[in-house]
Amino acid sequence: MPAEQPQILATSGGWTGSPAGRFRPQRGALVNHLLRLTGKSLPKVCFLATAGGDNDEEIAGYYNAFAGAEDAVVSHLELFLMPNVPDPAAHLLAQDAIWVGGGSVANLLAIWRTHGLDAAFRAAWERGIVLGGVSAGSLCWHVGGTTDSFGRDLRPAPAGLGLLPYSNGVHYDGEEQRRPLMHKLVGEGTLPDGYATDNGVGLHYIGTTLHEVVSEIEGANGYRIERVAPGEVRETVLEPRLLTG
Repeated sequence: MPAEQPQILATSGGWTGSPAGRFRPQRGALVNHLLRLTGKSLPKVCFLATAGGDNDEEIAGYYNAFAGAEDAVVSHLELFLMPNVPDPAAHLLAQDAIWVGGGSVANLLAIWRTHGLDAAFRAAWERGIVLGGVSAGSLCWHVGGTTDSFGRDLRPAPAGLGLLPYSNGVHYDGEEQRRPLMHKLVGEGTLPDGYATDNGVGLHYIGTTLHEVVSEIEGANGYRIERVAPGEVRETVLEPRLLTG
């Protein structure tokens, strides 16, 4: 895939063994797919754990997952308590791929906007730097979705970066509130039509078009959610291509 095209891999997965940030996660097929999408043999990839408050354990988990590998040059960008690089925007724009971890999408968006990274991510996307992530790192690229940023009861997510003009649902098969709230918000017009992913599934966009649905878990799916009448939605299963490594 030519890396000069704007690309996003928005997922509900990417790590196996344990989630990134807990002990020693292993790279899943979705993270490996992100690297392949760069078209580079040794891509530069930056990880952001903003949504988890730049937790040291999560950042260490990313590096551990790449320990001994020779297929990527890994860095990270942290913003708490201060940026770890002199120019965060310049650091992002020097990458081939960027992966954003999960956590609070509301806090992530607020911090990014405070540091001017909303503009930096748009510039990175337009340059063809492959953007990706899991959970909050999927929601952030879209118009909005559902989030537990405000408590255990899900609410509409705050306005995302809007690189993709769709709503986004994550962990669709893993949390019982996700599907009904997505249906309600799309049906009433609070959110635009959009896409959702079961755990282990990713949405690969080229530009603003969904190019392919991929999965690291057999039997998991993606979904298209469309408003067909006030208060009524149509959900279409999008069977993914199973990634093998």
